[in-house]
Amino acid sequence: MNKKTVRDVDFDGKRALVRVDFNVPIKDGRVTDDTRITAALPTIRYLIDHGAKISLMSHLGRPKSGPDPKYGLAPAAARLSELLGKPVGMAPDCVGAQVERRVAALQPGDVMLLENVRFHPEEEKNDPAFAAQLAKLGDVYVNDAFGSAHRAHASTEAVARLLPVAVAGFLMEAEIDYLGRALEAPERPFIALLGGAKISDKVKVIDNLLTQVERLLIGGGMANTFLKAKGSDMADSLVEDEALAAAQDVLGRAGDKLRLPVDLVIADQFEAQARMQTVAADAVPAGWRAMDIGPETVAAYSAEIAKSKMIVWNGPMGVFEFPRFAAGTNAIARAVAGSKATSIIGGGDSAAAVQQAGVADRITHISTGGGASLEFLEGRTLPGVAALNDA
Repeated sequence: MNKKTVRDVDFDGKRALVRVDFNVPIKDGRVTDDTRITAALPTIRYLIDHGAKISLMSHLGRPKSGPDPKYGLAPAAARLSELLGKPVGMAPDCVGAQVERRVAALQPGDVMLLENVRFHPEEEKNDPAFAAQLAKLGDVYVNDAFGSAHRAHASTEAVARLLPVAVAGFLMEAEIDYLGRALEAPERPFIALLGGAKISDKVKVIDNLLTQVERLLIGGGMANTFLKAKGSDMADSLVEDEALAAAQDVLGRAGDKLRLPVDLVIADQFEAQARMQTVAADAVPAGWRAMDIGPETVAAYSAEIAKSKMIVWNGPMGVFEFPRFAAGTNAIARAVAGSKATSIIGGGDSAAAVQQAGVADRITHISTGGGASLEFLEGRTLPGVAALNDA
């Protein structure tokens, strides 16, 4: 973590322009999962306590063309107000004269949420003129939105280069610290668990991790592609045929570092109530499909987890959204939580899996950024991190 943080700045009376990730699910005008808002609280409270005048900016969803009430951030402001126990203002836009007047009226300790930055198409184009309008709203830029740090957008990259001070919030600091440690100075033995549907999304992650880890344990839909690449008939299982050559290449280089399922829980259709059975990984009958890793695989993977000192996990082991096919993912979540290892969960479905298994409080670090954590694990530089001031 070689970037300056909020601890390096005297905020007293200064305008803090803070990029947060309030891209949260909203139903009937209320936030239904406030995990990302809660994750930003330490930074926001620190800024309040240190006398900053705080303007928060975020995106929400993918509005197609201009402002759309469906993607308005007012429900996020209301939930943040409840969590902070103080009023949070809601700006009518994120740029413009009216917003500038609202920011000028803020007192030390005040918090205001700007409207969805994606209501302006210039945001995703990293437009310099739009970034300059955002920069008028702050003296110091703070990025606490790791989940958006892999995107070079106006509110994550260009504006950081326009303000004289650009630092990381506490959430950003923790993300870079844990993920960075895994890649640069891991505790050993270091293992990675990769699941999810597709190899094509994670080939570069696999390539980078193979140079770092003692073991790479594969589950989920991507295991089917590897198993087919080894010559197994996967019947109706989800297989990325266009990624078979890439899978064969990885298998050729990985040696015994890479472990695949030895048994699978299969179903006769992709349905929550489908008929199910457990078979050897190379014995999926015609008309059936892999839905989860089997108990022998769970035991083998759990034994590797128990021996490890550091674990990175990204992607579920099966179709965990169907309760009958969540046993493998839940068992792995419990094994990771019960180990003595430093455990890092890479956002998205994996984070949902440890929540569902009821073990989230026993994981060392749960990343808030699925795509960002994957790109970080690929070894790529994230634009939103690169733009911050070096320590």
